[in-house]
Amino acid sequence: MRSKVQWASVVALAATVMTALFSAQGSGAAANQPVLVAAKSETQTAFVSTPVVQSLPTDGAAVTDSQAEDATQSDPQDADSLAELVAMQPSGGSVDRQTRCLAGAIYFEARGETLEGQLAVGRVVINRAESGRFPASYCGVVYQPGQFSFVQGKHMPSIRESSADWREALAIARIAVEESWKSEADDALFFHAKRVSPKWRLTKIAQVDDHIFYR
Repeated sequence: MRSKVQWASVVALAATVMTALFSAQGSGAAANQPVLVAAKSETQTAFVSTPVVQSLPTDGAAVTDSQAEDATQSDPQDADSLAELVAMQPSGGSVDRQTRCLAGAIYFEARGETLEGQLAVGRVVINRAESGRFPASYCGVVYQPGQFSFVQGKHMPSIRESSADWREALAIARIAVEESWKSEADDALFFHAKRVSPKWRLTKIAQVDDHIFYR
Protein backbone atom coordinates (compact mmCIF):
# COMPACT_ATOMS: atom_id res chain seq x y z
CA MET A 1 0.00 0.00 0.00
CA ARG A 2 2.75 2.27 0.89
CA SER A 3 4.49 1.55 -2.36
CA LYS A 4 1.40 2.51 -4.33
CA VAL A 5 1.16 5.77 -2.46
CA GLN A 6 4.79 6.56 -3.15
CA TRP A 7 4.39 5.68 -6.83
CA ALA A 8 1.36 7.89 -7.10
CA SER A 9 3.34 10.76 -5.56
CA VAL A 10 6.14 10.28 -8.07
CA VAL A 11 3.67 10.30 -10.97
CA ALA A 12 2.00 13.45 -9.65
CA LEU A 13 5.36 15.16 -9.22
CA ALA A 14 6.37 14.23 -12.78
CA ALA A 15 3.10 15.59 -14.14
CA THR A 16 3.65 18.87 -12.28
CA VAL A 17 7.17 19.21 -13.69
CA MET A 18 5.99 18.54 -17.25
CA THR A 19 3.20 21.12 -16.93
CA ALA A 20 5.63 23.74 -15.67
CA LEU A 21 8.01 22.99 -18.50
CA PHE A 22 5.41 23.46 -21.22
CA SER A 23 4.23 26.68 -19.58
CA ALA A 24 7.79 28.08 -19.52
CA GLN A 25 8.37 27.29 -23.22
CA GLY A 26 5.19 29.11 -24.13
CA SER A 27 6.31 32.19 -22.19
CA GLY A 28 9.71 32.08 -23.83
CA ALA A 29 8.26 32.03 -27.36
CA ALA A 30 6.10 35.03 -26.54
CA ALA A 31 9.05 36.92 -25.10
CA ASN A 32 11.25 36.13 -28.08
CA GLN A 33 8.62 37.04 -30.66
CA PRO A 34 9.94 39.97 -32.66
CA VAL A 35 8.27 43.33 -32.00
CA LEU A 36 7.59 45.41 -35.09
CA VAL A 37 8.98 48.92 -34.69
CA ALA A 38 8.32 51.64 -37.25
CA ALA A 39 11.59 52.38 -39.06
CA LYS A 40 12.74 56.01 -39.08
CA SER A 41 12.57 57.36 -42.58
CA GLU A 42 15.69 59.03 -43.89
CA THR A 43 15.57 61.82 -46.44
CA GLN A 44 17.45 60.84 -49.57
CA THR A 45 19.81 63.32 -51.14
CA ALA A 46 18.79 64.33 -54.65
CA PHE A 47 21.47 65.08 -57.21
CA VAL A 48 21.10 67.34 -60.26
CA SER A 49 23.02 67.05 -63.48
CA THR A 50 23.31 70.80 -64.09
CA PRO A 51 25.66 73.06 -62.07
CA VAL A 52 24.11 75.43 -59.56
CA VAL A 53 25.70 78.90 -59.53
CA GLN A 54 25.31 81.10 -56.49
CA SER A 55 25.43 84.86 -57.04
CA LEU A 56 28.31 86.66 -55.35
CA PRO A 57 27.59 89.40 -52.77
CA THR A 58 27.94 92.97 -54.00
CA ASP A 59 28.25 94.63 -50.55
CA GLY A 60 25.10 96.55 -51.37
CA ALA A 61 26.80 98.60 -54.09
CA ALA A 62 24.69 98.75 -57.21
CA VAL A 63 26.44 99.46 -60.52
CA THR A 64 25.13 102.71 -61.91
CA ASP A 65 24.70 103.54 -65.58
CA SER A 66 27.54 106.05 -65.41
CA GLN A 67 29.88 103.46 -63.87
CA ALA A 68 28.97 100.98 -66.58
CA GLU A 69 29.63 103.62 -69.20
CA ASP A 70 33.00 104.52 -67.63
CA ALA A 71 33.97 100.86 -67.66
CA THR A 72 33.36 100.61 -71.39
CA GLN A 73 35.09 103.84 -72.37
CA SER A 74 38.35 103.58 -74.24
CA ASP A 75 41.55 104.10 -72.31
CA PRO A 76 43.37 107.25 -73.53
CA GLN A 77 46.61 105.26 -73.47
CA ASP A 78 45.19 103.12 -76.27
CA ALA A 79 45.19 106.08 -78.67
CA ASP A 80 47.82 105.94 -81.41
CA SER A 81 47.46 109.59 -82.40
CA LEU A 82 46.17 112.88 -81.04
CA ALA A 83 43.37 112.79 -83.60
CA GLU A 84 42.27 109.40 -82.28
CA LEU A 85 42.36 110.71 -78.72
CA VAL A 86 40.23 113.70 -79.73
CA ALA A 87 37.68 111.30 -81.22
CA MET A 88 37.52 109.43 -77.89
CA GLN A 89 36.43 112.52 -75.96
CA PRO A 90 32.79 112.68 -74.85
CA SER A 91 30.56 114.98 -76.84
CA GLY A 92 27.62 117.01 -75.60
CA GLY A 93 26.71 117.79 -72.02
CA SER A 94 27.27 120.94 -70.04
CA VAL A 95 30.62 122.75 -69.96
CA ASP A 96 31.83 124.43 -66.78
CA ARG A 97 33.06 128.02 -66.91
CA GLN A 98 36.78 127.24 -66.51
CA THR A 99 36.77 124.65 -69.29
CA ARG A 100 34.84 127.09 -71.47
CA CYS A 101 37.48 129.80 -70.92
CA LEU A 102 40.28 127.37 -71.77
CA ALA A 103 38.51 126.04 -74.86
CA GLY A 104 37.69 129.61 -75.89
CA ALA A 105 41.38 130.56 -75.88
CA ILE A 106 42.16 127.50 -78.00
CA TYR A 107 39.26 128.30 -80.33
CA PHE A 108 40.18 131.93 -80.99
CA GLU A 109 43.98 131.61 -80.90
CA ALA A 110 44.50 128.37 -82.82
CA ARG A 111 41.29 127.58 -84.70
CA GLY A 112 42.17 126.04 -88.04
CA GLU A 113 45.66 124.96 -86.92
CA THR A 114 46.71 121.39 -86.31
CA LEU A 115 45.62 119.58 -83.17
CA GLU A 116 49.19 119.82 -81.86
CA GLY A 117 49.09 123.61 -82.33
CA GLN A 118 45.81 123.87 -80.45
CA LEU A 119 47.12 121.68 -77.64
CA ALA A 120 50.21 123.89 -77.28
CA VAL A 121 48.04 127.00 -76.81
CA GLY A 122 45.95 125.18 -74.23
CA ARG A 123 49.03 124.17 -72.30
CA VAL A 124 50.16 127.80 -72.01
CA VAL A 125 46.88 128.80 -70.35
CA ILE A 126 47.09 125.87 -67.93
CA ASN A 127 50.77 126.48 -67.15
CA ARG A 128 50.07 130.12 -66.33
CA ALA A 129 47.22 129.22 -63.97
CA GLU A 130 49.49 126.77 -62.14
CA SER A 131 52.66 128.93 -62.11
CA GLY A 132 51.85 131.37 -59.29
CA ARG A 133 52.93 134.23 -61.58
CA PHE A 134 49.54 134.69 -63.21
CA PRO A 135 45.90 134.45 -62.06
CA ALA A 136 45.19 131.05 -60.56
CA SER A 137 42.26 130.11 -62.83
CA TYR A 138 41.88 129.57 -66.56
CA CYS A 139 39.35 132.39 -66.83
CA GLY A 140 41.62 134.68 -64.81
CA VAL A 141 44.49 133.96 -67.21
CA VAL A 142 42.37 134.45 -70.33
CA TYR A 143 40.77 137.70 -69.13
CA GLN A 144 43.94 139.19 -67.69
CA PRO A 145 44.25 142.62 -69.35
CA GLY A 146 46.60 142.88 -72.33
CA GLN A 147 47.29 139.14 -72.68
CA PHE A 148 44.95 137.81 -75.38
CA SER A 149 43.98 140.00 -78.29
CA PHE A 150 40.65 138.27 -78.90
CA VAL A 151 39.37 139.49 -75.50
CA GLN A 152 37.64 142.84 -75.96
CA GLY A 153 36.37 144.80 -72.99
CA LYS A 154 36.60 141.77 -70.66
CA HIS A 155 34.35 139.79 -72.96
CA MET A 156 34.95 136.86 -75.26
CA PRO A 157 33.39 137.03 -78.73
CA SER A 158 30.46 134.73 -79.45
CA ILE A 159 31.31 131.13 -80.30
CA ARG A 160 29.64 129.00 -82.94
CA GLU A 161 29.01 126.13 -80.57
CA SER A 162 27.46 123.92 -83.25
CA SER A 163 30.69 124.00 -85.27
CA ALA A 164 33.25 121.23 -85.54
CA ASP A 165 35.95 123.76 -84.54
CA TRP A 166 34.30 124.32 -81.14
CA ARG A 167 33.84 120.61 -80.49
CA GLU A 168 37.50 120.11 -81.37
CA ALA A 169 38.58 122.95 -79.05
CA LEU A 170 36.60 121.42 -76.18
CA ALA A 171 38.20 118.02 -76.77
CA ILE A 172 41.68 119.55 -76.85
CA ALA A 173 40.92 121.49 -73.64
CA ARG A 174 40.02 118.25 -71.83
CA ILE A 175 43.13 116.51 -73.13
CA ALA A 176 45.31 119.44 -72.02
CA VAL A 177 43.83 119.44 -68.51
CA GLU A 178 44.21 115.67 -68.13
CA GLU A 179 47.73 115.74 -69.62
CA SER A 180 46.81 112.66 -71.59
CA TRP A 181 48.95 113.70 -74.58
CA LYS A 182 52.41 115.25 -74.52
CA SER A 183 52.86 118.64 -76.16
CA GLU A 184 55.99 120.24 -77.54
CA ALA A 185 55.06 123.29 -75.44
CA ASP A 186 54.43 121.46 -72.15
CA ASP A 187 56.51 123.99 -70.15
CA ALA A 188 55.63 127.13 -72.10
CA LEU A 189 54.26 130.28 -70.45
CA PHE A 190 54.29 132.61 -73.45
CA PHE A 191 53.68 132.46 -77.18
CA HIS A 192 53.29 134.78 -80.13
CA ALA A 193 52.46 134.48 -83.80
CA LYS A 194 55.55 133.89 -85.92
CA ARG A 195 54.66 136.87 -88.11
CA VAL A 196 55.72 139.21 -85.29
CA SER A 197 59.06 139.63 -83.49
CA PRO A 198 58.58 141.00 -79.98
CA LYS A 199 62.26 140.49 -79.08
CA TRP A 200 61.47 138.74 -75.81
CA ARG A 201 64.39 137.75 -73.60
CA LEU A 202 62.90 134.35 -72.96
CA THR A 203 63.88 130.77 -73.61
CA LYS A 204 62.39 129.51 -76.84
CA ILE A 205 60.88 126.04 -76.48
CA ALA A 206 59.24 125.21 -79.78
CA GLN A 207 57.50 126.45 -82.89
CA VAL A 208 54.21 124.72 -83.57
CA ASP A 209 52.28 125.78 -86.65
CA ASP A 210 51.94 129.59 -86.60
CA HIS A 211 53.08 130.15 -83.00
CA ILE A 212 56.43 130.26 -81.22
CA PHE A 213 56.47 129.20 -77.57
CA TYR A 214 58.70 130.37 -74.69
CA ARG A 215 59.18 129.94 -70.97
